[in-house]
Amino acid sequence: MVILGAGPAGLVLANLLLRSGIDCVVLERTGRDDVRNRARAGFLAANTVRILERNGLDEGLRRHGQEHGVCEFRTGDGRFRLDYRRLGRGEPHTVYPQHELVADLLARFLDAGGRIRFATEAVAVHDADGPTPSVTVREEDGRPGRWRARYVAACDGRHGAGRRSLPPGAVHHHRDHGVSWLGLLAEAPPSLDAVGYALHPRGFAGHMARSAEITRYYLQCAPGTRADAWSEERIWDELDLRMRATEYGPLLRGPVVRRTVVDLWSDVLEPLRHGSLFLVGDAAALISPSAAKGANLAVLEAEILAHALTRALAHGDPDALDGYSQQCLVHIWRAQEFSHWMIGLLHQTPDSEDAHRFREGLRHARIAALRTSATQQHWFAENYVGV
Repeated sequence: MVILGAGPAGLVLANLLLRSGIDCVVLERTGRDDVRNRARAGFLAANTVRILERNGLDEGLRRHGQEHGVCEFRTGDGRFRLDYRRLGRGEPHTVYPQHELVADLLARFLDAGGRIRFATEAVAVHDADGPTPSVTVREEDGRPGRWRARYVAACDGRHGAGRRSLPPGAVHHHRDHGVSWLGLLAEAPPSLDAVGYALHPRGFAGHMARSAEITRYYLQCAPGTRADAWSEERIWDELDLRMRATEYGPLLRGPVVRRTVVDLWSDVLEPLRHGSLFLVGDAAALISPSAAKGANLAVLEAEILAHALTRALAHGDPDALDGYSQQCLVHIWRAQEFSHWMIGLLHQTPDSEDAHRFREGLRHARIAALRTSATQQHWFAENYVGV
């Protein structure tokens, strides 16, 4: 088994296959330090935590993860909080930075004797419809190479070799939401004991705690904005304005140590299996970060695929792989629907004047329902935490 990519999807899959006695190798285009230090999302859904627990991959999570169950909305009509762990299915998130989870998974895999080739870029997957597919790679020194296996799992994201190697029959559903965020990592303690969503005429602002010393912020910006276009002073002033710090208290400032521009795009590939090639995580579907679903879907899909591959390879039941695509797509489309709803709730988008007024009317109605309707609050909580 060849696994492309050493993110959450690839490493969960690799650990589960290795535990089942299935030989596998992970091919990762970056170096080991890059894998361990890639800053990504940190909100793990309750089901993701259960998957890690039942597979013995939760050691670091148990020691350092922090339960979180409150979000706060700030609008021109005031603010309100939802204690969502007491709504819906009564489940919280667990805050655990993704790079720490990846470091845990990587250490576990290597300690158990797993094989991973760092600085090995997968170029293409060949002969996926045949009995012995192969992956051509570019080694660290630039030399070409080739790996053969019975199956290939593409866990290498939207720009990886898995997607590049799909046959003409693959269906690609795509949506550009016309919204961009300036994503910021600040060496500053959290200013709220909740996830903060601020809706402001100048655009969305978000506050998400990562640790006692690190906070992630988001600022809606014009599409095409460069990550370095705004000074730190402008960033903090804009966050204060949109988060309404004058009304609700100042934000705790600190150096902005990382910044990136995130374009809110969504897409889904169908099917997720093409012969011996399987798409997992961001290679299967890209979901906007507005509802923190990406890593959670990746872990879920990895477990589904690991169980199917174990039945196929260890128990002689290749038909077990037939249901992988449809089983995952049910979860993916549900997550996409909620993410789309969140995008409409949080953002103004460029429109004609009439269309803008209509969209703003819808946003106002959604916020009002979320503020006052117990039914809407339970629906939000179930979908916010679940996948």
